[in-house]
Amino acid sequence: MKVSVIGGGPAGLYFAILYKKAWPKAQITVYERNRPDDTFGFGVVFSDQTLETFQKYDLESYRSITENFAYWDDIEIHFKGHVQRIGGNGFCGCSRATLLKLLHQRAQQLGVELKFQTEITDIEGVLRDSDLVIGSDGINSRIRETFKDHFKPSVDLRPNKFSWMGSTRPFDAFTFFFRETKYGIVIVHCYQYEPGRSTWIFETDPETFAKFGLDPLDEAGSAKLMEELFAEELQGHKLIINRSMWRNFPAIRCERWVYENCVILGDAKATAHFSIGSGTKLAMEDAIGLYESFKATGGQNVKAALSHYETTRREEVEKTQHSANVSLVWFEHVKRFWNMNPTRFIFGLMTRSKAITYDNLALRAPEFVDEVNHMMADETKAAGFPEVDTKTPVPPMFQPFRLRDMVVPNRVVVSPMCQYSAKDGLPNDWHLVHLGSRAIGGAGLVYTEMTDVSADARISPGCTGLWNDEQEAAWKRIVDFVHANSGSKICMQLGHAGRKGATKLSWEGDSEPLPEGAWPLVSASPIPYFPNSQVPREMTRADMDRTVADFVAATERAQRAGFDMVELHAAHGYLLASFISPITNKRTDEYGGSLENRMRFPLEVFSAMRKAWPKEKPMSVRISATDWIDGGVTGDDAVKISEMFKAAGCDMIDVSTGQTDPQSAPVYGRMYQTPFSDQIRNEANIATMAVGAVTTADQVNTIVASARADLVALARPHLMDPYFTMRAAGWYGVDNVFCPPQYLSGRDQLLRNAERERAEMTELKIKAKPKPQIDTWKQAAE
Repeated sequence: MKVSVIGGGPAGLYFAILYKKAWPKAQITVYERNRPDDTFGFGVVFSDQTLETFQKYDLESYRSITENFAYWDDIEIHFKGHVQRIGGNGFCGCSRATLLKLLHQRAQQLGVELKFQTEITDIEGVLRDSDLVIGSDGINSRIRETFKDHFKPSVDLRPNKFSWMGSTRPFDAFTFFFRETKYGIVIVHCYQYEPGRSTWIFETDPETFAKFGLDPLDEAGSAKLMEELFAEELQGHKLIINRSMWRNFPAIRCERWVYENCVILGDAKATAHFSIGSGTKLAMEDAIGLYESFKATGGQNVKAALSHYETTRREEVEKTQHSANVSLVWFEHVKRFWNMNPTRFIFGLMTRSKAITYDNLALRAPEFVDEVNHMMADETKAAGFPEVDTKTPVPPMFQPFRLRDMVVPNRVVVSPMCQYSAKDGLPNDWHLVHLGSRAIGGAGLVYTEMTDVSADARISPGCTGLWNDEQEAAWKRIVDFVHANSGSKICMQLGHAGRKGATKLSWEGDSEPLPEGAWPLVSASPIPYFPNSQVPREMTRADMDRTVADFVAATERAQRAGFDMVELHAAHGYLLASFISPITNKRTDEYGGSLENRMRFPLEVFSAMRKAWPKEKPMSVRISATDWIDGGVTGDDAVKISEMFKAAGCDMIDVSTGQTDPQSAPVYGRMYQTPFSDQIRNEANIATMAVGAVTTADQVNTIVASARADLVALARPHLMDPYFTMRAAGWYGVDNVFCPPQYLSGRDQLLRNAERERAEMTELKIKAKPKPQIDTWKQAAE
C-alpha cells in the first residue's frame, strides 16, 4: 500500500503513525511545504478524555505528549472586577511546535518518510501514483480547492476579528479576560502550554476593531496596543508574535470528504472554533476515525475504508462543529450579556456550548452553582416575591415568575401539543385527562393545543376549536379542573391553520390533504404548502375582517372559560406566519413587501385580541424566529417582530422556529431553538419561552439560570411523563411544589427515594479517586 500524506499537520502525521504501526509494510510519505521547525500559533489544548483516547491508540506518542504538557483543572473568568474560578475541567496545553516535533519523531521511528520543504503541485499525479492520498493541508487546503466542485466546501467567515499571540506570563488555569474599553469590548482567551509560555487569543467585534484602528497596524503595532490595553493582566510580561495577524474565523464545512482515492482530514474538511479548543483534537480524532475505518474493512480496501469513514465519522464531526458554532456565537454577541449580574454572565459563559450544564457544574463546582441559586433567589425576591427563600434557595426552575397579575409557581411549561382527538372542534374527556394530569404533575403553566377560531381555521378534523358555546363550556370544565386540583396556570393558544389546513390526522399522514370533506383555505398568498396541497385563496380585506372578528370572539370565550392567559399562534407557517415570512407572503399591497407591511395584519389581530382580553391578564405570541431558509425570517428579524408585538401589548414571546415551508432545513440538536430565545429576550427586552428538544430538568435549569429564557416548554417529555416537574422536584429535594392531597404520600416517597439516591451518589463521589492537581510537567508525566 502506497500512502501519500499531503500536509504535515497533526491529522496527517497521526494517521501515518497509526496506519504504519498496524500495517508496517505500507509505504507512507508525508509531504510538508514548511521546514520541520516551522510552525505557526502557540499552544494546543486537549481534554482528559482526548488524552485517554491517545493513550489507547498509541502509548508511545501519548507518553511523549504528556511529558511536555501543562495541566490545569480550573477555568478562571475575570469580568467587571469579579473573578470566578471553576474546577473540575481537566485540560492540558501543549506547544504546537513540540506536538509536531513529537509526532515527527514517532512517525520516523516507525518508518514513515517525512519530506519537508516539498510543495505538491501535481495533485492529480499524486492521486494516480498512490493507493491512498490524505489531504491534511489545513484551512487553505489546495486539495480541497482543486476538487472543490466535488467536495463542495462552504466557508462562513465569522464577523469577529481575532489574533493569536503569546506571552511569558504563567497561568495555572484556563483564563478569560473581558475588558470594556472606550471603543468596545475585547476578550482574551489565555492558557499556559509550556514553562514560561502562554497563548493569548485576542477577540473583538468588527465595530470595536475598526474604532481601535487595528486594520492598518502590523503585527508589532497591534501587539504593542494590546500590551498597553492589557498591561494589568500581563503583569509586566510582553506579548510574543508569530504570524499574529488579525483575521476572521472561517467556519468550513464540506458536503463530501472523499474523492476517488483521496480523503481530506482536519481543517481541510471542517473547522471548529478556538473557543472550545477542538481544532487539533478534531484533526487527530479524524486520523483515529480513518484508521478505525481501515481496520474495520481489512486494512487494504481503500474504497471501502473511505466510504466507511465518511459514513461513520460525519455525525461526530458535525456535533463538534455545532457545539463550536454555538460557542462562537456567544462570543460574537457578548454585548448582549454585558449588563447581566456577573454570576449569571459567568454561568452563561460556562454553559454556552451546551457541553456543560447546570447539573454538570453542580458536580464540578458546587459552590458556584450554590452562588447561582442564591443569585436567582435574590433576583426573584427583588421582583416582588417576598416569600422566596434566599437562605436555602431552590434551583432556578422552581423559582416563581410573574406576567402581569399571573404568577406561575415554577418555570416548567407543558408545551402546546395537538392531540387530533376532537370532533367538530369539541374537546372531550381525552383533553380533560391529558391537560388535567399534567397540571397535577406540577408544571407551572399548562398550554392547550393550538385551538382554532373557526371551523375552516382547523388543521385537521380532529383539532379543537373555540367558536361556539358548547366548546366554551367544555373548555371551562377543563380550566375549572386545573384550578381546583393543581397549582398550575392554564393558557389558551389560539390560531388559524391558513394554507396548512384541511389535512389528515397526524398519524394518518402528517400535512397530507384530506381526500374528501376539505374546506376552502386562505393565506397571505395563493401558495400551496405541498405541490399536492390545496391552493389557498389570497386573503381579501373582507377575509381579514372576518378573521379578526373570529380571533376576538374566541378571546372573549377564553376569558369566560376562565383561562389565565391567551397566546396568539403566529408561527409554523399557519395563517399569521404566512403573512410574516417573505417566503410565503408575495403580496404587492400594503400587507406585503417590507417587514413592517408583512406584520400589519398579525398586529391587527393581536391588537384586537388585546383589547378584548383583561388588562391584568397576560398575552403571548408564538413566532418562528427563523424560517431556516435563505431569504426567509432571521434571528435579527425575530427581534424586530418581537419588538412590534411588545409595543402592541405582548408580554412574552414563545420562541419556536421553522415549519414555514417544506424547504426549511433546521439545524437540530439539544435545545436547538434556545439561542433564538436568548437573542430575543436579551435584545428585544421581553420575556421569552424556550421550546424545542428540551428534555431534562437539568436543561431547564441551565436555560433559566443563564437568562436564555424565562419559561421553558417541554412537549414530548410530558407525553410520557405527566409528572415531569414533580419528579424533578424530588430529585432536587424541593418539597413545596403543589401536590393534591390524594397524592401526598406518593410525593413524600418520591422525596425520600431521591434523598437516598443523592446520598449514594455523594458517597460514590467521595470514594472516587480525585484527579490530582498537577503543577509541573515532570509531575504530569509521572
